[in-house]
Amino acid sequence: MAVRLGLGLPQMRQYDIGRDVPDVARAAEETGYESLWVFERILFPEPATQGLYNIPGLPWPDAYRSVADPLVTLALAATTTRRARLGTSVLVAPLHVPFQLARALASLDAASGGRVVAGLGSGWSLDEYAAAAVAPFEQRGEVLDEVIDVCRAVWGPDPVEYEGTLTTVAPSVVGPKPKGPLPILLPANSPRALRRLVDRADGWMPVGTGAEALAEQWRRLQELAAERGRREPVQSVLRVNTELTGKNYEGADRRPFQGSVAQIVEDLHAHAAVGVQEILIDLQGRARDAAELKDLAAEVYAAARAAGV
Repeated sequence: MAVRLGLGLPQMRQYDIGRDVPDVARAAEETGYESLWVFERILFPEPATQGLYNIPGLPWPDAYRSVADPLVTLALAATTTRRARLGTSVLVAPLHVPFQLARALASLDAASGGRVVAGLGSGWSLDEYAAAAVAPFEQRGEVLDEVIDVCRAVWGPDPVEYEGTLTTVAPSVVGPKPKGPLPILLPANSPRALRRLVDRADGWMPVGTGAEALAEQWRRLQELAAERGRREPVQSVLRVNTELTGKNYEGADRRPFQGSVAQIVEDLHAHAAVGVQEILIDLQGRARDAAELKDLAAEVYAAARAAGV
């Protein structure tokens, strides 16, 4: 069975969000993409307090200067699609009030007919935490845990009742409810995060940095799931951040998913062989506008399927 393919929606500053998001979403679904995805960046600090991903000296990509709100973007996509799942990869959960985020995701799921996938993460940007977080950066793991708990409570049967560090819900009716099971997916970038995923989440959201590394991560995840007695299968969506070029990248320093469409597809094939269920392909950064993004998305999809991905 072929791996499912998803597409990252246009959120960056070269796009007209109100016009291009519904247009690209509709075209992607018609092409055959089975899911549509968004990410979250809320600001672009100048100068940055820290490097990208907390790596000293690593600059933030210029594309992060303007990124549309993820849930607004998915709501726009929901209006012009009927089948494609609508996912976040990822929402930085501690930048949101837990109860309000749970309600927003439930409302979007109800409105879209049960198509939402909640990919949640704890984030890495000190500047974003200073601007928007509900708790200090050092408490990000605890806040993520509470967000998961609040989501499970709010999405469950009424009366909803919950008491945590940030959130207290007296017995209440809270609606609308999700249309169907609303899965929570998490990255796993540390031993603690891996345990959280195995114990509390429905699935895994790795980033494509090489097929061998992915296989090793998948092996560790499966071993831990067995050790901790998990019985439910782990859903998996691989995020692929592409760096498309007009021709083959010939350098020995080529990174995974860097180069021509043929090289991107070669990497997709290698990563799919590890056993992930779905691959999210983000092409928006290199496209000049929505028309080019749609053309690239169609070309990559056709080439991937022709190659057996």
